[in-house]
Amino acid sequence: MEFLPFTRPSIDEETIAAVGEVLRSGWITSGPKVKALEAALSEHFGGRPVRSINSATGGMEIGLKLMGVGEGDEVITTALSWVASANVILHVGATPVFVDVDPLTRNMDLDQLEAAITPRTKAIIPVDLAGLPVDRTRLYQIAGKHGLRVLEDAAQSMGAHSGGRKIGTFGDLVSISFHANKNITTSEGGCLVLNTEEEARLFERYRLQGVTRFPDGTLDCDVLGFKMNLTDVAAQIGLGQLPHLERFNARRAELAKRYFERIDRTLGLGLPLADFENSNWHMFQPLLPLPSMRMTRGEFIQAMHGHGIGVGVHYPAIHLLTLYRRMGYKEGDFPNAEKVGRETVTLPLFPAMRDEDVDRVCAALEAVLRPVLQ
Repeated sequence: MEFLPFTRPSIDEETIAAVGEVLRSGWITSGPKVKALEAALSEHFGGRPVRSINSATGGMEIGLKLMGVGEGDEVITTALSWVASANVILHVGATPVFVDVDPLTRNMDLDQLEAAITPRTKAIIPVDLAGLPVDRTRLYQIAGKHGLRVLEDAAQSMGAHSGGRKIGTFGDLVSISFHANKNITTSEGGCLVLNTEEEARLFERYRLQGVTRFPDGTLDCDVLGFKMNLTDVAAQIGLGQLPHLERFNARRAELAKRYFERIDRTLGLGLPLADFENSNWHMFQPLLPLPSMRMTRGEFIQAMHGHGIGVGVHYPAIHLLTLYRRMGYKEGDFPNAEKVGRETVTLPLFPAMRDEDVDRVCAALEAVLRPVLQ
């Protein structure tokens, strides 16, 4: 039986042909396709300035630079995310301060956010885990009360909503990922949604070594920049993907609903929040009933592979990784994040899946878990 991965991009033949045309054009690094993608993204985000980047991680690092975050500052983020959400804080010389997650949403627990704010706090990085947005209304109320900037790690929430508004059409800086496993892709890449054209111009300089070029052929460098530009090859993939975003997300929602319908509740899996108003269903992540299983998570993953089903892990709690343990973090500091990080698995979910693929995953769950439940 064909192996079913936990994710797979949907790239049509028209996009593949268009990428071929870019390759034949001779202009394959940043050029007209990058500008076209940024214009299309700006329209998608309600006319806000948007600049592309070679990864959402790079976009967040530059975003912190734009906010003036640096040595001596603290930035608050969630204890449960891809490690990049915290690493970018270290990269600019600031200190990450973690907040535990809400066990229901698995996002930053906003009830605990204010207690983490100190006189050194400069910004907040909320993370939309699996495409379910943090409550933006409440988040910005807290940020506004304390005069803090917000850098939204919306890497996984392209096309998602909060309070009836599309993520990226409002708020402060918003970082979006177009990695190969995201709801739309450029193979690798991302973008940052900005507030002003002045911010956008500074972003452009940070994106490419801090350089400004002038019509007479001269150039200047006024900030210490990076090499983080997106290529036209990648941008053309994004231009082919963007028109399909709503259809892709609608199909993801259909598949997620089928999971809720077909997963046997007696298996004891902890299902994600069934939010079909806000989430873009980037991932479907149940929690394993590990305390009642005679099987480790690693053994579960291997057993599912034996049934032809791919399973991922997204993510371990950041503060328990070696780099952050060296900073003094330890087990027990953020118990909700630790529990989710220990028990979570990512099941297959991507637009090209068939209904019967969900049924096949659910049958494999039954076959693997039932014999090992205590």
